[in-house]
Amino acid sequence: MKLVLWDIDHTLIATRGVGRELFGECFEHITGVRMERMAAVDGMTEPVIFRETARLHGITSDRTMFEAFARCSSERHRLRADDLRERGHALPGAAAALASLALLEDFVQTVVTGNIRAVAETKLAVFGLDTYIRFPYGGYGEDHDDRAYLVRTAIARTANALGHSVDTTDVLLIGDTPADIAAARATGVAALGVATGRSTRDDLAKAGATETIPDLQHLDVLRTLLA
Repeated sequence: MKLVLWDIDHTLIATRGVGRELFGECFEHITGVRMERMAAVDGMTEPVIFRETARLHGITSDRTMFEAFARCSSERHRLRADDLRERGHALPGAAAALASLALLEDFVQTVVTGNIRAVAETKLAVFGLDTYIRFPYGGYGEDHDDRAYLVRTAIARTANALGHSVDTTDVLLIGDTPADIAAARATGVAALGVATGRSTRDDLAKAGATETIPDLQHLDVLRTLLA
Protein backbone atom coordinates (compact mmCIF):
# COMPACT_ATOMS: atom_id res chain seq x y z
CA MET A 1 0.00 0.00 0.00
CA LYS A 2 1.18 3.50 -0.86
CA LEU A 3 0.38 6.50 1.30
CA VAL A 4 0.32 10.00 -0.19
CA LEU A 5 0.44 12.96 2.21
CA TRP A 6 -0.75 16.22 0.67
CA ASP A 7 -0.03 19.72 1.87
CA ILE A 8 -2.97 22.04 1.15
CA ASP A 9 -2.20 25.76 0.82
CA HIS A 10 -0.25 26.62 -2.34
CA THR A 11 0.03 22.90 -3.14
CA LEU A 12 -3.61 22.04 -3.88
CA ILE A 13 -5.33 25.43 -3.50
CA ALA A 14 -4.82 29.18 -3.22
CA THR A 15 -7.18 31.28 -1.09
CA ARG A 16 -6.07 34.59 -2.65
CA GLY A 17 -6.11 36.56 0.57
CA VAL A 18 -9.28 35.16 2.14
CA GLY A 19 -7.27 33.02 4.55
CA ARG A 20 -5.33 36.01 5.83
CA GLU A 21 -8.54 38.02 6.25
CA LEU A 22 -10.14 35.26 8.31
CA PHE A 23 -7.01 34.88 10.42
CA GLY A 24 -7.09 38.62 11.15
CA GLU A 25 -10.78 38.57 12.04
CA CYS A 26 -10.33 35.73 14.50
CA PHE A 27 -7.12 37.16 15.90
CA GLU A 28 -8.91 40.40 16.77
CA HIS A 29 -11.96 38.53 18.07
CA ILE A 30 -9.87 36.45 20.49
CA THR A 31 -7.18 38.93 21.54
CA GLY A 32 -9.13 42.18 21.30
CA VAL A 33 -6.24 43.61 19.26
CA ARG A 34 -6.44 44.48 15.57
CA MET A 35 -3.88 42.48 13.59
CA GLU A 36 -1.32 44.89 12.13
CA ARG A 37 1.24 42.26 11.16
CA MET A 38 1.16 38.53 10.61
CA ALA A 39 3.97 36.11 11.32
CA ALA A 40 5.56 34.12 8.48
CA VAL A 41 3.18 31.42 7.34
CA ASP A 42 5.00 29.31 4.74
CA GLY A 43 5.26 25.78 6.06
CA MET A 44 4.30 26.80 9.58
CA THR A 45 1.56 25.21 11.67
CA GLU A 46 -1.42 27.26 12.81
CA PRO A 47 -0.49 27.27 16.52
CA VAL A 48 2.95 28.65 15.67
CA ILE A 49 1.54 31.33 13.37
CA PHE A 50 -0.97 32.39 16.01
CA ARG A 51 1.62 32.44 18.81
CA GLU A 52 4.18 34.38 16.77
CA THR A 53 1.58 36.84 15.48
CA ALA A 54 0.45 37.44 19.06
CA ARG A 55 4.08 38.01 20.07
CA LEU A 56 4.47 40.61 17.32
CA HIS A 57 1.60 42.49 18.98
CA GLY A 58 3.05 42.22 22.49
CA ILE A 59 0.65 39.44 23.52
CA THR A 60 1.68 36.28 25.35
CA SER A 61 -0.72 33.57 24.20
CA ASP A 62 -1.47 30.14 25.61
CA ARG A 63 -3.12 26.93 24.42
CA THR A 64 -6.56 27.99 25.65
CA MET A 65 -6.33 31.16 23.58
CA PHE A 66 -5.27 29.20 20.50
CA GLU A 67 -8.13 26.74 20.92
CA ALA A 68 -10.59 29.64 21.02
CA PHE A 69 -8.94 31.03 17.89
CA ALA A 70 -9.24 27.61 16.21
CA ARG A 71 -12.97 27.43 16.94
CA CYS A 72 -13.44 30.92 15.50
CA SER A 73 -11.42 30.03 12.40
CA SER A 74 -13.39 26.84 11.81
CA GLU A 75 -16.70 28.68 12.01
CA ARG A 76 -15.67 31.64 9.87
CA HIS A 77 -14.23 29.43 7.14
CA ARG A 78 -17.60 27.70 6.94
CA LEU A 79 -19.45 31.02 6.89
CA ARG A 80 -17.13 32.45 4.23
CA ALA A 81 -17.14 29.37 2.00
CA ASP A 82 -18.67 31.37 -0.86
CA ASP A 83 -15.88 33.96 -0.62
CA LEU A 84 -13.28 31.20 -0.71
CA ARG A 85 -14.92 29.71 -3.78
CA GLU A 86 -15.24 33.03 -5.61
CA ARG A 87 -11.83 34.49 -4.82
CA GLY A 88 -9.68 31.39 -4.41
CA HIS A 89 -9.10 28.45 -6.72
CA ALA A 90 -7.79 24.93 -6.98
CA LEU A 91 -4.29 24.96 -8.43
CA PRO A 92 -3.63 23.62 -11.94
CA GLY A 93 -3.68 19.84 -12.05
CA ALA A 94 -4.80 19.39 -8.43
CA ALA A 95 -8.15 17.74 -9.15
CA ALA A 96 -6.67 15.53 -11.86
CA ALA A 97 -3.79 14.43 -9.64
CA LEU A 98 -6.10 13.43 -6.80
CA ALA A 99 -8.44 11.59 -9.15
CA SER A 100 -5.58 9.86 -10.95
CA LEU A 101 -4.14 8.45 -7.73
CA ALA A 102 -7.59 7.34 -6.60
CA LEU A 103 -7.77 5.05 -9.63
CA LEU A 104 -4.66 3.16 -8.56
CA GLU A 105 -5.01 0.05 -6.45
CA ASP A 106 -3.79 0.10 -2.83
CA PHE A 107 -3.27 3.87 -2.66
CA VAL A 108 -4.41 6.01 0.25
CA GLN A 109 -4.45 9.82 0.18
CA THR A 110 -4.64 12.11 3.19
CA VAL A 111 -3.23 15.47 4.27
CA VAL A 112 -0.38 16.79 6.40
CA THR A 113 -1.13 20.46 6.93
CA GLY A 114 -0.58 23.30 9.34
CA ASN A 115 -4.31 24.00 9.13
CA ILE A 116 -6.61 22.72 11.82
CA ARG A 117 -8.68 19.78 10.58
CA ALA A 118 -12.01 21.60 10.31
CA VAL A 119 -10.45 24.32 8.18
CA ALA A 120 -8.63 21.76 6.02
CA GLU A 121 -11.91 19.98 5.35
CA THR A 122 -13.70 23.21 4.45
CA LYS A 123 -10.96 24.44 2.14
CA LEU A 124 -10.81 21.23 0.12
CA ALA A 125 -14.59 20.76 0.05
CA VAL A 126 -15.08 24.29 -1.32
CA PHE A 127 -13.01 23.42 -4.38
CA GLY A 128 -14.29 19.84 -4.75
CA LEU A 129 -10.97 18.31 -3.73
CA ASP A 130 -12.18 16.41 -0.68
CA THR A 131 -13.59 13.31 -2.37
CA TYR A 132 -10.45 11.18 -2.25
CA ILE A 133 -8.92 12.48 0.99
CA ARG A 134 -9.22 10.35 4.13
CA PHE A 135 -9.30 13.16 6.66
CA PRO A 136 -9.27 10.93 9.78
CA TYR A 137 -5.83 9.64 8.72
CA GLY A 138 -4.19 13.08 8.44
CA GLY A 139 -1.90 15.24 10.54
CA TYR A 140 -3.14 18.73 11.46
CA GLY A 141 -2.02 21.96 13.07
CA GLU A 142 -3.82 21.25 16.32
CA ASP A 143 -1.88 17.99 16.72
CA HIS A 144 1.54 19.58 17.20
CA ASP A 145 3.70 22.60 16.38
CA ASP A 146 6.25 20.53 14.45
CA ARG A 147 5.50 19.41 10.92
CA ALA A 148 7.62 16.26 11.16
CA TYR A 149 5.44 15.18 14.09
CA LEU A 150 2.41 15.64 11.84
CA VAL A 151 3.93 13.29 9.25
CA ARG A 152 4.49 10.64 11.91
CA THR A 153 0.97 11.21 13.21
CA ALA A 154 -0.55 10.69 9.75
CA ILE A 155 1.44 7.50 9.20
CA ALA A 156 0.42 6.16 12.62
CA ARG A 157 -3.26 7.04 12.10
CA THR A 158 -3.27 5.40 8.70
CA ALA A 159 -1.63 2.24 10.03
CA ASN A 160 -4.07 2.09 12.93
CA ALA A 161 -7.08 2.56 10.66
CA LEU A 162 -5.96 -0.05 8.15
CA GLY A 163 -4.78 -2.54 10.74
CA HIS A 164 -1.22 -2.95 9.48
CA SER A 165 2.05 -1.06 9.49
CA VAL A 166 2.97 1.52 6.85
CA ASP A 167 6.60 1.47 5.76
CA THR A 168 8.17 4.89 5.28
CA THR A 169 9.48 3.72 1.89
CA ASP A 170 5.83 3.57 0.76
CA VAL A 171 5.05 7.15 1.77
CA LEU A 172 5.27 10.26 -0.42
CA LEU A 173 4.79 13.78 0.92
CA ILE A 174 3.80 16.47 -1.59
CA GLY A 175 4.30 20.11 -0.64
CA ASP A 176 5.39 23.55 -1.79
CA THR A 177 7.76 24.76 0.95
CA PRO A 178 11.20 23.82 2.31
CA ALA A 179 9.42 23.13 5.62
CA ASP A 180 7.40 20.39 3.92
CA ILE A 181 10.58 18.90 2.51
CA ALA A 182 12.36 19.12 5.87
CA ALA A 183 9.49 17.25 7.54
CA ALA A 184 9.74 14.50 4.95
CA ARG A 185 13.50 14.21 5.38
CA ALA A 186 13.18 14.13 9.19
CA THR A 187 10.79 11.20 8.96
CA GLY A 188 12.52 9.29 6.18
CA VAL A 189 9.82 9.62 3.52
CA ALA A 190 10.14 10.74 -0.08
CA ALA A 191 9.19 14.33 -0.92
CA LEU A 192 7.85 15.85 -4.11
CA GLY A 193 8.36 19.60 -4.18
CA VAL A 194 5.74 21.55 -6.15
CA ALA A 195 6.79 25.10 -7.07
CA THR A 196 3.31 26.62 -6.92
CA GLY A 197 3.98 28.67 -3.78
CA ARG A 198 6.68 31.19 -2.98
CA SER A 199 9.52 28.65 -3.21
CA THR A 200 11.21 27.86 -6.50
CA ARG A 201 12.13 24.41 -7.73
CA ASP A 202 15.72 25.24 -6.85
CA ASP A 203 14.69 26.18 -3.30
CA LEU A 204 12.88 22.87 -2.92
CA ALA A 205 15.74 20.87 -4.41
CA LYS A 206 18.22 22.53 -2.05
CA ALA A 207 15.93 21.63 0.86
CA GLY A 208 16.30 17.98 -0.15
CA ALA A 209 13.24 17.20 -2.26
CA THR A 210 13.39 13.80 -3.94
CA GLU A 211 12.00 15.42 -7.10
CA THR A 212 10.52 18.80 -8.00
CA ILE A 213 7.86 19.85 -10.50
CA PRO A 214 6.53 23.26 -11.57
CA ASP A 215 2.90 22.27 -10.87
CA LEU A 216 0.62 19.27 -10.51
CA GLN A 217 -0.02 19.02 -14.23
CA HIS A 218 3.23 17.04 -14.41
CA LEU A 219 1.75 13.71 -13.35
CA ASP A 220 4.49 11.65 -14.99
CA VAL A 221 6.94 12.54 -12.20
CA LEU A 222 4.32 11.83 -9.56
CA ARG A 223 3.60 8.41 -11.01
CA THR A 224 7.31 7.60 -11.22
CA LEU A 225 7.83 8.39 -7.52
CA LEU A 226 4.92 6.17 -6.59
CA ALA A 227 5.90 3.23 -8.79
